[in-house]
Amino acid sequence: MTIKASEISKIIKEQLGDYPLDVDVAEVGTVVSVGDGIARLHGIEGAMATEMLEFPNGIFGIALNLEEDSVGSVLLGESTHIKEGDTVKRTGRVMSVPVGDAMLGRVVNA
Repeated sequence: MTIKASEISKIIKEQLGDYPLDVDVAEVGTVVSVGDGIARLHGIEGAMATEMLEFPNGIFGIALNLEEDSVGSVLLGESTHIKEGDTVKRTGRVMSVPVGDAMLGRVVNA
């Protein structure tokens, strides 16, 4: 049985044409240390001040201490679930609070 190069090329092109191109690009980093509700992170140099960061187990944090080679994050959940070596992902969203009747009479230190 002989297969022509054009037939092989056609089959490859058909299979590549059906390949799903779902690409999820995210800037991720690593937890270097954690303690007292603060996580020190490496690898997310593009983080913005007060940006929401996503940790494993659905825990979020806020990027506050932006340094040249690391980021300090306040954890908004149980810090015992976060450990050194865990992956942290940027969300691209800056911390915000919806304003409405529930905020009336509250003091917000911004």
